[in-house]
Amino acid sequence: MLDRQIPYFNMILKCSTYQPEKIHLPENFSFRYFQPGDEKNWARLEYEIGDFASPDEAEEYFKETYGKEQEELRERCVFLINEQGDAIGSGIAWRDKRKGKSAASLHWLVVDPAYQGRKLGKALCRKVMEIFWKKGEFPVYLHTQPWSWKAVLLYLRLGFRLQKEDTFADYENQYQAAMETLKNVLNEEQYRELLAHSEDGR
Repeated sequence: MLDRQIPYFNMILKCSTYQPEKIHLPENFSFRYFQPGDEKNWARLEYEIGDFASPDEAEEYFKETYGKEQEELRERCVFLINEQGDAIGSGIAWRDKRKGKSAASLHWLVVDPAYQGRKLGKALCRKVMEIFWKKGEFPVYLHTQPWSWKAVLLYLRLGFRLQKEDTFADYENQYQAAMETLKNVLNEEQYRELLAHSEDGR
């Protein structure tokens, strides 16, 4: 589970180019796109990792944020399905504003805690990035925070780079504070990896 005692700061990542690769899933696992009713699956997943105080709160957020764009959801919201047909992960290839224009942004990549540690998050992230690639929507931004440092390392290994100054939506880029925090959380090799994948570009 996420260590939410780690201080919260805004971290902005950007992927400028992406080359799709074959996605490897364990046998009997699969992907499918959003279907009516999946707002409850999404809400359950986000509640289970602690992003919302209740499934109802999560579901209300989903409906308010995405619910009016059902056609877009059917193309941009992906679920990872297990052997029993249950949704055990999700990711959304969405968009936000940046300098008054539309910017591609990866929203809410999540894997059920019971299934973490099996490289399913990597496969799910690749599936979402494939959506952006097919639509020709690059660069792709995402927002995260220090307590998601394991996910940050995953994103960097898939082609994202930490932004020292660049940002999108209404996020204040807090790179320096986030890095100071992570210096006390990560081992030396992991911290060097973050530094090696940081860039100044705006």
